[in-house]
Amino acid sequence: MKTNFIHTYVSVDCVVFGFDDNQLDILLVQRNEESDNLVDLKLPGSLIYDDEDVDDAAQRVLFELTGIKKMTLKQFRCFASPERANNPNDIKWLDKEYKPDINRLITVAYLSLCKIDRKLNNISKYKNSQWCPINKLPKMPFDHNQIVKESLAEIRKWIEAEPAIIFELLPQKFTISQIHRLYEAVYDKKIDIRNFHKKIAIMPYVIALEEKQKDVSHRAARYYKFDKVTYNKRKTNIQ
Repeated sequence: MKTNFIHTYVSVDCVVFGFDDNQLDILLVQRNEESDNLVDLKLPGSLIYDDEDVDDAAQRVLFELTGIKKMTLKQFRCFASPERANNPNDIKWLDKEYKPDINRLITVAYLSLCKIDRKLNNISKYKNSQWCPINKLPKMPFDHNQIVKESLAEIRKWIEAEPAIIFELLPQKFTISQIHRLYEAVYDKKIDIRNFHKKIAIMPYVIALEEKQKDVSHRAARYYKFDKVTYNKRKTNIQ
């Protein structure tokens, strides 16, 4: 039986989560500058250079898109289905963008968290980038919708194993309502606010501040902060 080897290219795709106080967002790029078509929104990514490690490629993609040199990145899965790039529009874009002889495109997917209030400095080839609510994602090229779906499952496992991760999405000082909405967005379900208050109350690394909200139409809420030193000490004692 004859074995046919494939001419394969490897890429990285990055799922960057942000939280804007009410909803969970993902950073997307417009692959065709002249188009306003939502189908042209995609995850930021790139083929890997011949002298580049996959982790370095992911860091490069995000640095060019955000201006942040060292972002927290987690490689969570490889996507290698033979049908990944069989859509005629995707094939046409690949031919125009890279001009390689590709009959299989394998991508290594990365997960990253970014404070959405950070000023992003986009110097990438994708001049148009935008935060898109997780519940309003368009149908994207390739298998990017599947990658996002699996990244959500991954981030939940990530937070269960390392609760401090979720605070990377919050501002330095936050309210209980903000972190409550973030948990609901990540887990895509309603969470009873009274039980949630009890959950936060037993977290010694969530510190209540004397400061409260100002210039709000409702009752001013107290601010809290995440104390990394307390968290690390507690983690060390548990271990």
